Amino acid sequence: MAPPNESAQGTRPPLQRREVRFLVVFLLVLVGSFTFLSLQQVNDYAIEPLTGWIATASGAGLNLLGQEVTQEGTALRSPRFAVNIRNGCNGVEAMVIFLAAVVAFPAPWASRAIGLLLGVLGIQVVNLIRVVALFLTGAYFPSWFDSSHTVIWQGLVILSAVLLWIFWARRFALPSPGPAE
Repeated sequence: MAPPNESAQGTRPPLQRREVRFLVVFLLVLVGSFTFLSLQQVNDYAIEPLTGWIATASGAGLNLLGQEVTQEGTALRSPRFAVNIRNGCNGVEAMVIFLAAVVAFPAPWASRAIGLLLGVLGIQVVNLIRVVALFLTGAYFPSWFDSSHTVIWQGLVILSAVLLWIFWARRFALPSPGPAE
């Protein structure tokens, strides 16, 4: 006997209206957000200050670890290594993906607001760990820096956004099953 979502031939029914709505809203918010972020004024007055804050927080963490880091704008320098935190390394793309998924998901707006706040904070914590780890990698294992930067940490930051969304959706966004379910 086939499960209720499958016909006798083993094929699944076409996408339901809810799934199509999620995909359409997700893509619209994603495109709209990236278009908005591409504006020079948004970059200058929002993204660059955020990136500067990330550099400040990362520099503070590195100094706590004894790295003797100085900060110049979004650049961090020590006697062993220097790095400049640019767009693509500030966690904004992961935050936009998370934002689009939360906004598109059917949930009460209060749950969405909590999810956005906690998700953005979580993504930035992961990103700060990323910047510190990459700086230390560059300082002590320079031959590993490029692959660690582009392969490992980029994927981990995006993965953290996806996992935070799944956690939010399962824990806070979905209604509790009723007695009939």
